[in-house]
Amino acid sequence: MQNLLDFDADAMTAWFAARGEKPFRAKQVLRWIHRFGQSDFDAMTDIAKSLRSMLQAEAVVKAPAVVSDKLSEDGTRKLLLDVGNHNAVESVFIPEDDRGTLCISTQAGCALDCAFCSTGKQGFNRNLDVSEIIGQLWQANRLLGADPKGERIISNVVMMGMGEPLANFDNTVAALRLMLDDNAYGLSRRRVTVSTSGLVPAMDRLRDECPVALAVSLHAPNNALRDELVPINQKYPLAELMAACNRYLEKAPRDFVTFEYVMLDGVNDSEAHARELVALTRDVPCKFNLIPFNPFPGSPFRKSPAPRIRRFAEILIQAGIVTTTRKTRGDDIDAACGQLAGQVKDKTKRTAQLAAKAAAEAGGTAPIIPITEIRG
Repeated sequence: MQNLLDFDADAMTAWFAARGEKPFRAKQVLRWIHRFGQSDFDAMTDIAKSLRSMLQAEAVVKAPAVVSDKLSEDGTRKLLLDVGNHNAVESVFIPEDDRGTLCISTQAGCALDCAFCSTGKQGFNRNLDVSEIIGQLWQANRLLGADPKGERIISNVVMMGMGEPLANFDNTVAALRLMLDDNAYGLSRRRVTVSTSGLVPAMDRLRDECPVALAVSLHAPNNALRDELVPINQKYPLAELMAACNRYLEKAPRDFVTFEYVMLDGVNDSEAHARELVALTRDVPCKFNLIPFNPFPGSPFRKSPAPRIRRFAEILIQAGIVTTTRKTRGDDIDAACGQLAGQVKDKTKRTAQLAAKAAAEAGGTAPIIPITEIRG
């Protein structure tokens, strides 16, 4: 059975054409699935009964099942979704006065192992399929419903959940195209953001194929420190990354890149670091989003003190760089930036290696880490 959530508009049209159906049928079904959140073919009332019968025989609309749904005191909502084989991913809805933002995952775990990120410490299992990426938006829309005016609650989507989106390029781009498609979710390119740790060749591909808003996880002003915090920097150092940012803006719908910068006490938060950032990004149209570090078990880092974050921001602002400090949301349910972990059956063996290292340092034996079975 073909899961129709795996198809963007072009793939849906090709699938229907192979069955002798005209392109407008694909658009009809696309609207029913994504605009109206419908999974029952019998409910698609403007489609011929013969076509509905064919769809029932050959296709399904199947999103990842919601395993848990947690609500923070500040209104942030975290969904845990089952993606099979003992893996689950997290997505987070963040309500604000002028928007509703859904943070989406693109991988079960993450292979990049950034030092300050809970997801990376859990290891990596696999890339998510298109249905598992867009299915997070599909499920969230169904759960959240609409506002009193009938408008969708979710107005913005950010690919900032578990995983590196550009390491799962084809599936991520297919999901992005559905988000932008007027027959599906109809979001503007300015309301869809991809966050990357700096996969330079994939940034160039994204610019050419689907130039949505771009955020770059920077976190350090020089190569020596970034090599430690964001290991992919060893492959694509800062000079290459800055050049890629400028190339991206040649076709991107926005006129700046957002640099994300997690504030780590005594690590990357000094006034000297801020001045290095000013010099590093002088030729890149950008703004900065400073992120107070959100702790997780086993992390060696601490959050920078608020006065130091304010001073850091002042230096950037005085240099003419638009700078905001992200308000921590959902930390009481581990839904804040850097805290998403889900449940991952780690193929990299990173969790076992970390446990062995910790045991060796403590002079004991490595504990066995069980993989919790997910039950929908």
